[in-house]
Amino acid sequence: MKKANSQDMDELRPEYRRTDFGELVRGKYANRASEETNIVVLEPDVAEAFPNDKAVNDALRGLLCVNHGSD
Repeated sequence: MKKANSQDMDELRPEYRRTDFGELVRGKYANRASEETNIVVLEPDVAEAFPNDKAVNDALRGLLCVNHGSD
């Protein structure tokens, strides 16, 4: 299969018209996506202790139980 060059990538196919797409805005929903997600980046030494997200969540829930139990 032939790779498309950058000139081909800048043009619409003949069957499409630019007016079919309305106003295009790059990154229109980027802020919404960042507000609706809760991403936490672990330091490498901490990440080594947890094989997956479930392990992290279980450990944090355990800490919450210990903390709430001491109230």
